[in-house]
Amino acid sequence: MSREINVIALIKGGERYIFLYDDDNRLEMIRTLGRFAAHPELSFSWYDAAVLSQKIRQEARRRALQNRFKAKQPADPDDHA
Repeated sequence: MSREINVIALIKGGERYIFLYDDDNRLEMIRTLGRFAAHPELSFSWYDAAVLSQKIRQEARRRALQNRFKAKQPADPDDHA
């Protein structure tokens, strides 16, 4: 079974921030955004970190709902099809 890789990116001026993570490392990715925001030599701000963190969380919720509806439901005993 292959793992899906999530990609989130920010283009800010001439800089490109591209982050790859899987669902198991989502929280570590959010921590990494904070480390980038705290780095004084990067243009990556706390606002950037907050926006991308929110997008990561929204995507996780969307996927959870999607998987919830894909879950196989038990067969209805009244369904004779």
